[in-house]
Amino acid sequence: MIPLYVHIAGGDDPKRNTARKLARFGFVETVPRRRLGDAGVVLDPRVRTALSRGDRAAAEDRGLLAIDTSWATFEEAFPDVAERGRALPYLVAANPVNYGRPWRLSTAEALAAAVFILGEPAMADEMMSKFKWGPQFIALNREPLEAYAGAQDSRAVVAVQEEFMPPEDPEG
Repeated sequence: MIPLYVHIAGGDDPKRNTARKLARFGFVETVPRRRLGDAGVVLDPRVRTALSRGDRAAAEDRGLLAIDTSWATFEEAFPDVAERGRALPYLVAANPVNYGRPWRLSTAEALAAAVFILGEPAMADEMMSKFKWGPQFIALNREPLEAYAGAQDSRAVVAVQEEFMPPEDPEG
């Protein structure tokens, strides 16, 4: 079992906050900023190292942390977590705000994707079952999630990711 932690930085509607809902259902423990250094793996969109099953031991030992904040402000607000940071590979959001948009996951989607990649697909399914749109997230991304979960390390995850990303538009 992978312990899951969330630091809620605030700035959004508490009633619509997916991290708070996961906490209410007992999937995650919310932690104050001073405990950010305790986690073994931190989800961080800025880093070049992709999350892979090679990170499972660190996540099982010291937990997986998501910081619930806008990714646009992540770098300036949390400069000190990059050394343990892991980025999620290409996935498509199913949350109502960003449905169908790549890389725009809610905190709940990010954590579910992470535990799926780390080898806990049933836990990911259970987490997403708490949201009306949650099962759709798993359905939209099942094939890439299974492929990422099968990749040995970050380099392999990045290589697999290329199979699922749409080709770049040469005119756009």
